Amino acid sequence: MANVVKTRTSGRGTTRQNRANASFEAKGTARSSPTAAQRAYLKRGLKQPGGKLPLFDDVGREINARTIRACIDNGWAEPWFANPHKADWQVCRLTGKGYEALGADPDTK
Repeated sequence: MANVVKTRTSGRGTTRQNRANASFEAKGTARSSPTAAQRAYLKRGLKQPGGKLPLFDDVGREINARTIRACIDNGWAEPWFANPHKADWQVCRLTGKGYEALGADPDTK
């Protein structure tokens, strides 16, 4: 039940809503800190030259496009260059705001 939020409806009791959906009800609002999945993705850029972010996770699965898009939308990552082999894969790097969200210094390796 930890991932469920109770919300009130118009006089009909309560409804249950997935916590992830509840946090994105207000479209266009930026999060103040990354989610666990976003943080894991961003942390992978800390050890890469230029803060390059991965296309795949530790076990070889493609990083979810929504995770990448959310990081870009929140200013924690920025598109770096177009991938010549697969145009729909977004190659990104950490921004200053991304380093800050992780509590890291961009000048320290």
